[in-house]
Amino acid sequence: MQSEPETVCNVAISFDRCKITSVTCSCGNKDIFYCAHVVALSLYRIRKPDQVKLHLPISETLFQMNRDQLQKFVQYLITVHHTEVLPTAQKLADEILSQNSEINQVHGAPDPTAGASIDDENCWHLDEEQVQEQVKLFLSQGGYHGSGKQLNLLFAKVREMLKMRDSNGARMLTLITEQFMADPRLLLWRQQGTAMTDKYRQLWDELGALWMCIVLNPHCKLEQKASWLKQLKKWNSVDVCPWEDGNHGNELPNLTNALPQGANANQENMGQCKSLEYQHLPAHKFLEEGESYLTLAVEVALIGLGQQRIMPDGLYAQEKVCRNEEQLISKLQEIELDDTLVKIFRKQAVFLLEAGPYSGLGEVVHRESVPMHTFAKYLFTSLLPHDAELAYKTALRAMRLLVLESTAPSGDISRPHHIASVVPNRYPRWFTLSHIESQQCELASNMLTAAKGDVRRLETVLESIQKNIHSSSHIFKLAQDAFKIATLVDSLPDITLLKVSLELGLQVFISIVCYCYSRRKEFDLV
Repeated sequence: MQSEPETVCNVAISFDRCKITSVTCSCGNKDIFYCAHVVALSLYRIRKPDQVKLHLPISETLFQMNRDQLQKFVQYLITVHHTEVLPTAQKLADEILSQNSEINQVHGAPDPTAGASIDDENCWHLDEEQVQEQVKLFLSQGGYHGSGKQLNLLFAKVREMLKMRDSNGARMLTLITEQFMADPRLLLWRQQGTAMTDKYRQLWDELGALWMCIVLNPHCKLEQKASWLKQLKKWNSVDVCPWEDGNHGNELPNLTNALPQGANANQENMGQCKSLEYQHLPAHKFLEEGESYLTLAVEVALIGLGQQRIMPDGLYAQEKVCRNEEQLISKLQEIELDDTLVKIFRKQAVFLLEAGPYSGLGEVVHRESVPMHTFAKYLFTSLLPHDAELAYKTALRAMRLLVLESTAPSGDISRPHHIASVVPNRYPRWFTLSHIESQQCELASNMLTAAKGDVRRLETVLESIQKNIHSSSHIFKLAQDAFKIATLVDSLPDITLLKVSLELGLQVFISIVCYCYSRRKEFDLV
């Protein structure tokens, strides 16, 4: 600024194998990132390397001097900086002249300009104290004054460092985590039995996601992973370490608006997806011919979505299960399926149907296993144009909702790789049950729509609906859907679909009559 007086800053930057390993600046600014003066000097060194004179390490320069030159060098240095270095110079002179001093027991002398040894670890400069102070300051503001935004910028910086394989990424995340663990609000919330705020909970989610990126990094050494595992276990053992669900309160929020509902949710999302072009980049290091990074990424996503996993206990964790699943499916929907990817879909669908206890689409699953309705709906839509039989087989297997069943199938005991379904006496608290049932209803509606004109498949879908859907409102909706599909304006009425609509409507009517009758008997008893 023209109104501000010009100031001169003394900046020193140390390099080691193309990395800035230390910085100092006389401006006094304290921040996690480099000050403007350090950045300016770095850019000047990059753009005008010839203007910055390179010197040998000072130890090499001193070695080339004779006695008179060495004495002149030291005396001039003391004269220029006498008030700063004279006490230290006198102390060192006394120690050197003393035969029994500690300094004479060490061979040679240190040289800060010589750089590190080739075997020493070289890391980008990171001011650990400033990282801790900044995170502590942001947390103390409790989400106000843009502190949440600042913390997210720190997380983004960690991601950037991990992407560049900078070892400081793990160091920086460790410092951030330590400050999160030291937040006094954790103890307060635990004592009061109250839940943490949503913004704070999201920050902890991001923290956990970054640690997963670190421990799953294939480029890290086993020793590093063992060290991180030890540290994570140490944090986990602390009493104030928050649970994943984070919900200790008694009030349950209304989930109707928290998660997408109804038949239009993705659009018994897609509209927002931009049409992106994904290309098959060859992965030469893998065994099978024709594999690419795209096919591997899609296959890993399908494996993850299809894994059997138990529904977590807490409200927030259950919401996160649904949200993460839908976000991953939304990402997959951006990819246009070609013949190569269709083969991957077929392969994984068959594998998941036959995989046993590791698959959420296996023959037998745990009663509290996360339902596969949302995932199966995506698989059904993707496979239907290419392999209708497999699409229906997958969707029909996923229709079950065992958590609402009083008994669960025992499975085929002749196949030992299947686990028996355990039915506990307690009724689990599934806070997202209404959302899950709506996804089950959408899956059934998709099958009814696709099965129009196919008597055998319509009867199979109807049987699955009557067996697995327990909500009268959803059965009534399916009856309406079947009627609409059967009586489209531009085609003749589908008699089989009309029968399906009638049977479902009658099922709703009978259930209402039975409910009214049971309530009347209760009233008579009273």
